[in-house]
Amino acid sequence: MCEHHHEHKSNPLIRIGLAIVVFSLAWTMHNTILFLTAYLIAGYDVLLTALKNIIKGQVFDENFLMGLATLGAIGIKEYPEAVMVMILYQIGEYLQHRAVHKSKKSISALMDIRPDYANLENGNKYIKVSPDKVNIGDIILVKTGEKIPLDGIVEEGNASVDTSALTGESVPVNIKTGDNVLSGCINKNGVLKIRVTKLFGESTVSKILELVEHAASKKTRTENFITRFARIYTPVVVIMALALVLIPTLGFGGVFNIWLERALTFLVISCPCALVISVPLGFFAGIGGASKKGILVKGSSYLELLSKPYAVVFDKTGTLTKGDFKVTKLSPACGVEENELLETAAYAEYYSNHPIALSIKEAWGKEIDESRISNPHEIAGKGVCVEIDGVTVFAGGVNTGEGVNVGNNASVQSFSGTVVNIVKGGKYLGSIVISDEIKEDSFSAIKKLKKFAKIVMLTGDNKESASHTAEELDIDEFYSSLLPEDKVTKLEEIILSKKGSVIFAGDGINDAPVLTRADIGIAMGGLGSDAAIEAADIVIMDDKPSKIYDAVCIAKKTMRIVKQNIVFAIGVKVLFLLLGAFGFMTMWGAVFADVGVTLLAVLNSLRALKI
Repeated sequence: MCEHHHEHKSNPLIRIGLAIVVFSLAWTMHNTILFLTAYLIAGYDVLLTALKNIIKGQVFDENFLMGLATLGAIGIKEYPEAVMVMILYQIGEYLQHRAVHKSKKSISALMDIRPDYANLENGNKYIKVSPDKVNIGDIILVKTGEKIPLDGIVEEGNASVDTSALTGESVPVNIKTGDNVLSGCINKNGVLKIRVTKLFGESTVSKILELVEHAASKKTRTENFITRFARIYTPVVVIMALALVLIPTLGFGGVFNIWLERALTFLVISCPCALVISVPLGFFAGIGGASKKGILVKGSSYLELLSKPYAVVFDKTGTLTKGDFKVTKLSPACGVEENELLETAAYAEYYSNHPIALSIKEAWGKEIDESRISNPHEIAGKGVCVEIDGVTVFAGGVNTGEGVNVGNNASVQSFSGTVVNIVKGGKYLGSIVISDEIKEDSFSAIKKLKKFAKIVMLTGDNKESASHTAEELDIDEFYSSLLPEDKVTKLEEIILSKKGSVIFAGDGINDAPVLTRADIGIAMGGLGSDAAIEAADIVIMDDKPSKIYDAVCIAKKTMRIVKQNIVFAIGVKVLFLLLGAFGFMTMWGAVFADVGVTLLAVLNSLRALKI
């Protein structure tokens, strides 16, 4: 933004009004002292800032240009013009400041989720305290209409909760006793007693606010270009203004005062405010618009990368599918009962918390005698091995597991799920198929994203399961049976062949290495997941893959607006510089033009808020 001095002004309108009154008196009385007084009232801070920057070695900035141009006008005794230019400049700066301030307020309001207080249980009553005074294990009360101030578990009560500030979804979520709740949501009805599980500094709302506040810190290549452009552009126009005075007067006998006035007008026009203000504001508005849709972007640099995708790479389980595994088929070997197969599998998976293991234990549904199980251990990426009643049991994929070979006994049918083979004492008992349902939202997400990019799926599941999902969703390429390190290797191969950005979308917990390696890592269903928020560049606050399409559209719109502002600001600036150089533009007109272009660019930037 044009570096300026609003932080030093208690009320700029009073100063502007006083300068206009003194200027009017000076005009009426033709009094030089009053003109100079009006000039200092309107522009003392511009001159002071220019002087401070010169001492620091930052000579060529907006304040220097305005100071040089108006002092030059005073030097040729054009007092009214010098004063009026400074007054108009201050009015323009005030309007720009107001526009930017209002836009930032409206963007911040989109994420207005910071809780003001918590109702903390204290004996038989509740007292209002600051959320950062509440400890883990404390009980808080959330009444109808109040924000949930901290993450926790519902101890008592049922309610309908508005999660729109976090997820962008308007449909309320029903919460009951035992459910996890997240800070930043609003209790629409009912009363909730919540046991706090995270301190305020570690809560979901705190992490989100921190992300939004620091989103502007990672600058895009476009923003860095504008910064570099302003550094080169400003000294160039000062040299051109100098040439505009010297060449016509020394070389062609031109009238010095006429060409000096044109050179001073040239300097006023040259202020690069429109670019320096509107480009960062455009990105900031884009980040705000994305937040409104429940898409948290960690920095404007990611918006720029997101606008030109080459490939969108998806994890399968929990990203394109619901991650809700269920046993859908039992295939016992000859002479083995279904009940024996399922019981053995449940005992083998007893100590595992993997979703597949949980689904097998849920399907068994009976109590497991832990004393029968010994020597349990996992074989990374392959399966589990335990001893049941002293007999070795393996549960996992085909031809895997410490010398266990299920050979030709394994089911080779094409299933739309994960196949778990069970071997007991070297004897093959059969296989169990665990299926995971594809999210309804995944179908439209893939169809829309194919307009922009190639779609790839990476999964640890077997080829049959991966092939079924890829076929259902019409995915361009898929790679199956991958361990976490294999996913990184495969992603690097895609990145090497890229012609744009490679996006990876995963659950943000198991896929942290891949999220980090991608040009843009997107954590799906990141609501409340610390690992997701830490590892990803962009966090989708619900688990809808279609939000990736929305994010790409927002990024493309933001980049269009930023490029429009660059072309418009530079184009108009060049036209007015030519008009000023040839005497078709007065200094007053130059200020109006500069302010007008900046305000139009600012208003255009704010379109990125509307999605």
